[in-house]
Amino acid sequence: MAKTSAIQKNLKRIKLAEKFLKKRMSLKKIIKDKKLSLSDRFAAQLKLNKLPKNSAKIRVVNRCEITGRPHGVYRKLKISRIALREMASSGKIPGMTKSSW
Repeated sequence: MAKTSAIQKNLKRIKLAEKFLKKRMSLKKIIKDKKLSLSDRFAAQLKLNKLPKNSAKIRVVNRCEITGRPHGVYRKLKISRIALREMASSGKIPGMTKSSW
């Protein structure tokens, strides 16, 4: 099990990313627009820099929903490889069995 502080920190990042998503998108659109003046684009860049760093989507870590493990997480299932294997061995995932040959 991961530290609860790390899990809570990641949840805070997820909330911030959702909160500032539209603002970040609009500012990035202004920055990339070559038709606007350089001063307008620079002002948008300064506003973007003033936003919290944890509000960036890239800062969110994919963590296992069950254990909180940050590595070896299947994105589609949102669980780690270890949790997946344990659940498959105990028969909690329909159609999945531990292979043996």
